[in-house]
Amino acid sequence: MFRTSILKFRPSAFSLQPEPLRASLQPIYLRALLIAFSLAGFSSWVGAAPLADQGVQAPTNQAEESSLPIYTPRNKIIPRARVGGGMRGTDGKDPEIVALVPDHVGLTVKQAPSLNWFLSKPTSLPMRFTLIDTRSVKPLYERPIPTPDHAGIHSLNLKDLGVALEPDVQYRWYISAIRNPDSPSQDIVAGGIIERCEFSTCLVEMEVDLSCDRQSVLRNAVRGFWYDAISCLCDLIKTNPQNASFRRMRAALLKQVGLNGVAEWDLKSAPPEK
Repeated sequence: MFRTSILKFRPSAFSLQPEPLRASLQPIYLRALLIAFSLAGFSSWVGAAPLADQGVQAPTNQAEESSLPIYTPRNKIIPRARVGGGMRGTDGKDPEIVALVPDHVGLTVKQAPSLNWFLSKPTSLPMRFTLIDTRSVKPLYERPIPTPDHAGIHSLNLKDLGVALEPDVQYRWYISAIRNPDSPSQDIVAGGIIERCEFSTCLVEMEVDLSCDRQSVLRNAVRGFWYDAISCLCDLIKTNPQNASFRRMRAALLKQVGLNGVAEWDLKSAPPEK
């Protein structure tokens, strides 16, 4: 890369020279000035790399960009709420589990919401779901769940388990793949924290949207209702598997909370545009 030197000329520098010498020096300075400007232009041309080489993506369609959800967390945030999946030191044969949650307390309006998680590959390992009221040490619910027969994003509806969340209470939840029943430390675990806000507060003060469609996802995401937005998207994708725009919306949410790997999987799994 060429470095451009800027030549600064002071009128006084010329006035200090005798007239003949000044006249003989002027062509030299003019040539130097022309060379400097030529190098500057060449340097700018050489340094201008394509957008992709600069790590900057070309702008997307404005209408499509405006249709992507923007997640805005509420003020009540606890860092490091997400528990990551996978296990260090494994040989790659075991699956990775990722909870589709932000790394802080996620909100919901529902008494029995759905919890969503990602399985990187099919597995025969037995699985378990655990729900803990943070006011207690003993799990509120801890039982085996069916092991999925395929990789991808899965949902667990608390209503199907007969579990209801109290308002303004934080719950920790975990999905575990059990590698060794006699050694819980070898479990592959992922999870997060969920809190249900009181219904009237959600509805009146926070203006939660109780429906499930494209617009409700946009509204609930920007108002901080993570679980309602992501669960609705999962339902929309399940009932509209050929609609790639729902996949892009979900991937956008996942990227905003740092789940880039799952987001990339989601985009690659999207059906081709027709």
